[in-house]
Amino acid sequence: MYGNDNWINSYLDAILDAGKGAGSGSGGGGGGGAGGDRPSLLLRERGHFSPARYFVEEVITGYDETDLYKTWSRANAMRSPQERNTRLENMTWRIWNLARKKKEVEDAKRLKRRLETEKPRTDATAEMSEDLFEGEKGEDAGDASVAYGDSSAGNTPRISAVDKLYIVLISLHGLVRGENLELGRDSDTSGQVKYVVELAKALSSCPGVYRVDLLTRQILAPNYDRGYGEPSETLVPTSFKNLKQERGENSGAYITRIPFGPKDKYLAKEHLWPYVQEFVDGALSHIVHMSKIIGEEIGCGHPMWPAVIHGHYASAGVAAALISGALNVHMVFTGHFLGKDKLEGLLKQGRQTREEINMTYKIMRRIEAEELSLDASEIVIASTRQEIEEQWNLYDGFEVMLARKLRARVKRGANCYGRYMPRMVIIPPGVEFGHMIHEFDMEGEEDSHSPASEDPPIWSEIMRFFTNPRKPLILAVARPYPEKNITTLVKAFGECRPLRELANLTLIMGNREAISKMSNMSAAVLTSVLTLIDEYDLYGQVAYPKHHKHSEVLDIYRLAARTKGAFVNVAYFEQFGVTLIEAAMHGLPVIATKNGAPVEIHQVLDNGLLVDPHDQHAIADALYKLLSDKQLWSRCRENGLKNIHRFSWPEHCKNYLSRILTLSPRYPAFPGNEDQIKAPIKERKCIIVIAVDSASKKDLVCIIKNSIEATRKETLSGSTGFVLSTSLTMSEIHSLLISAGMAPTDFDAFICNSGSDLFYPSRAGDSPSTSRVTFALDRTYQSHIEYRWGGEGLRKYLVKWASSIVERRGRTEKQVIFEDAEHSSTCCFAFRVVNPNYLPPLKELQKLMRIQSLRCHALYNHSATRLSVIPIHASRSQALRFDFLTSCVYHIVNFLCTLFAVLLGGKRFKKIVA
Repeated sequence: MYGNDNWINSYLDAILDAGKGAGSGSGGGGGGGAGGDRPSLLLRERGHFSPARYFVEEVITGYDETDLYKTWSRANAMRSPQERNTRLENMTWRIWNLARKKKEVEDAKRLKRRLETEKPRTDATAEMSEDLFEGEKGEDAGDASVAYGDSSAGNTPRISAVDKLYIVLISLHGLVRGENLELGRDSDTSGQVKYVVELAKALSSCPGVYRVDLLTRQILAPNYDRGYGEPSETLVPTSFKNLKQERGENSGAYITRIPFGPKDKYLAKEHLWPYVQEFVDGALSHIVHMSKIIGEEIGCGHPMWPAVIHGHYASAGVAAALISGALNVHMVFTGHFLGKDKLEGLLKQGRQTREEINMTYKIMRRIEAEELSLDASEIVIASTRQEIEEQWNLYDGFEVMLARKLRARVKRGANCYGRYMPRMVIIPPGVEFGHMIHEFDMEGEEDSHSPASEDPPIWSEIMRFFTNPRKPLILAVARPYPEKNITTLVKAFGECRPLRELANLTLIMGNREAISKMSNMSAAVLTSVLTLIDEYDLYGQVAYPKHHKHSEVLDIYRLAARTKGAFVNVAYFEQFGVTLIEAAMHGLPVIATKNGAPVEIHQVLDNGLLVDPHDQHAIADALYKLLSDKQLWSRCRENGLKNIHRFSWPEHCKNYLSRILTLSPRYPAFPGNEDQIKAPIKERKCIIVIAVDSASKKDLVCIIKNSIEATRKETLSGSTGFVLSTSLTMSEIHSLLISAGMAPTDFDAFICNSGSDLFYPSRAGDSPSTSRVTFALDRTYQSHIEYRWGGEGLRKYLVKWASSIVERRGRTEKQVIFEDAEHSSTCCFAFRVVNPNYLPPLKELQKLMRIQSLRCHALYNHSATRLSVIPIHASRSQALRFDFLTSCVYHIVNFLCTLFAVLLGGKRFKKIVA
């Protein structure tokens, strides 16, 4: 080694030079892919193999760049060449060994998690197969269409203008407005914002849809357009043919902005979680108010409740679950970019630990929100089959085979033992392109422009970058994020001289002012791109404009098509692939990643080639082949234009509405005879809620008395009432109040069993001295929360599970959890805990219930001496929402928000948490 350290420095130089690209390229395998068996242009050009590059891109999966640089600097500073060489060699192989060990540990953990999940799923699937008749097990039980809810596709109901549906869409993050979308301004204002706005417009243009509300966050922060602070914005509907109909004043599509969170601050989606409950209350206020107005407008004699509450992304999924539970209407969910898939991708990059990822992206909260959305959803919309089988199948709450078994049992009317699986429906994203199709003739050529027409300004903005602007234009439209894999595209272009001589490259990477003002992640990607342009001397061959309007993106597609270029999307994974559809509608062939939605888009359009995004050789080969073979290029262009109608918004909406109309109607059940019992609470102007738990009975009584005493002045007028919210049963509360010398009628309502029961006290008799206090159960609330309640099937499984939790002392085993029938009710299964030290974490029980497709909430209370299992739509906060909604549903709702003050239909609500 002495005097010959070139090989060591080549490895270390490659490590430091690779920067963040090493992590991005890991996990993909490097070779193979679309062109793995063909001689690569890159290999033919270079004529050699770089072991240093292979070591960095294929072996190392993660490192701390700063520490690595410091260690290398210290080693290089050694005066003795022999000692320096030894240290550098040791450092190189230490990195390799640590990477190998890290991979072994991760593989072992992944295998353990998979085995823990597979056994309960196998048991549940086997149990669901037992009652199928002979000959049926191999029929519907294995039919994918049954699992994905496509079995009704041949018998979908007709959509009629008399249906007058009210649809609520929810998308909480990003900058949402109807026109001039600021796509790319930040990571949250992306394709999802465009998708939900266009979906709202398209749905409102359909017959049978009366009103569409897109609910989002009101933003009053400085440096943001005032329009984001407007409470309501009317959306101009998409012009579908032959869909004109007479509508009322409040019909159409609207963006409704609900204030929640800090009023003067714009929040990224990772920081919205603490304020979701606040949004829910504001949204309920709007929906109840609007349902009543629509009902009066169309003359139906009752409020017109939403047909569905449709949540987009995890945070909106939680909101939709709470709103649909409170109103007893159906929930639909679209996950967009799923949390588990993002977590796996980030872990493979190796730049952050699981804890660091969770701190940055709040990823565990996001995954739990997606699980909750699965629990509450009637329909989950996916863009591709791959999304269902490879992404949703990673979640505890969904499993393809069990879903097929359950759908088969439902179809035959067999008992599902309280299990439920949401219906997965594949509906590709829509694109508005009706006004574009006429610009192309049947030969796939663009109609010639009139002599008076001028080229769009964005064309000259792009062309100024090029030495030879007449060459075909390779176009990429993507935000500067590592997962979009832009650096690999630039490498593929820069290292392939034949491709550089044939074409130019245009990178549309959002809008930016200065790199120094961008987020660290975006700035790092953009800096890497500029560094590569300089390294390969691509000046005059690559365009990267700083600004463009949203409306100019279509002109950029047209420019690429006019130069007979190609569109390229080589993201590591593509969830939707809307840009691929937009490129196809402009007659632009595509090179797309083979991971995600592009695979199924390609099956329909057949307008390009698929590549391995990790293989830059394959990317370069595919681009060169497509652009150099004019017959292939023309065929891909014609195929795209011929089949693009399959991805239109009318087609999307037709599939969407046909699914909704197959759902059995659900709407709020308002109190009938029990209305008199609720009369006191309806007359209150101020409601004080005392929420107590995990306290001894003596402390509990003290808390209640102190709370009443502290607000005595407010209660003297009779306009203020009390609600007690606790995990105790009604009988326990009654005994407690009597023993403390308090009258149950001092309270207007009792929320018991952690929100699974709602009671109202009343006196039976003519005078207080001779009357007897009775408690009336709110059965309308119970009818709401019974939806998806597992009932007896869930109880039996819980009893079986409880018997497996034992305390081991030597060779003896002692059961520590027992069924507690005395404290159970119709919608609350209680279990007594003998030794809390042996209790499994709640998340393990919740995970087990979801794997079994049993939808419920589990809570430990009374200092972990009692386990309560309640319905998925039950909670103490949901009981409060139901109580106040039903108390004022026939009054105009002016304002509602939680935390410590709520104003709903003129009622002020205060919450005292003990």
